[in-house]
Amino acid sequence: MIELTKGQVDHVIRAAGQGGTMSVLLSALKDPKWTLSLSSEEWAYPSQMDDRRLSRSLLSGLLVLSCFPSDGDYLGIAELARMLDMNTSTTHRYVTTLLAVGLLERDPATRRYRIAPQ
Repeated sequence: MIELTKGQVDHVIRAAGQGGTMSVLLSALKDPKWTLSLSSEEWAYPSQMDDRRLSRSLLSGLLVLSCFPSDGDYLGIAELARMLDMNTSTTHRYVTTLLAVGLLERDPATRRYRIAPQ
């Protein structure tokens, strides 16, 4: 088992994105033109979701992670599901996994999630 800090995970993701694929995927929801209109018909999953060589499940998990604001604000499961046009039970499964590996944290009072602080 290899343990990585959040900073190390961020570094790996950035390094993997140097070729464009990962950076495009993770930046899709951070781009102002997408974040302003997540519920509009203009938004679409990054084209990498259709690449059969890539793990759609892993890409979906990364998309869930990329929805969380960097300022530490919390999001709920239903909110995330709507943002990604995903089933709430599927969204909950991804969030539970990200929580279990320490990338997200849960506020027990509100049952909402945010990126785990470093």
